[in-house]
Amino acid sequence: MNKDQALGIGLLIASVVAIVIYGWLVFFTEYAMLVLQITGFVAVAGVFGILAWIGYTLATTPPPKPIEEIEKELEEELKKLEEEEKKTASKAEKE
Repeated sequence: MNKDQALGIGLLIASVVAIVIYGWLVFFTEYAMLVLQITGFVAVAGVFGILAWIGYTLATTPPPKPIEEIEKELEEELKKLEEEEKKTASKAEKE
């Protein structure tokens, strides 16, 4: 058995145990309402935390260059390469 399979089995066992414990806490203890409140809070906080992270990333990432600017840069590079190629070709012809 490789490490991935062992990890998979460990996650499977831990998940089944967590489901059983959670079910027992919700249905068979007096802490059911507290457990449900904590679960709801963690779920909502997780969703809004992810949305906040996406918003922060969008707000702090600089906008991309316009396509026209990129096309101009590519054309300039292409012209430079063509000029260099002509120079090397003319040098090769002289030799």
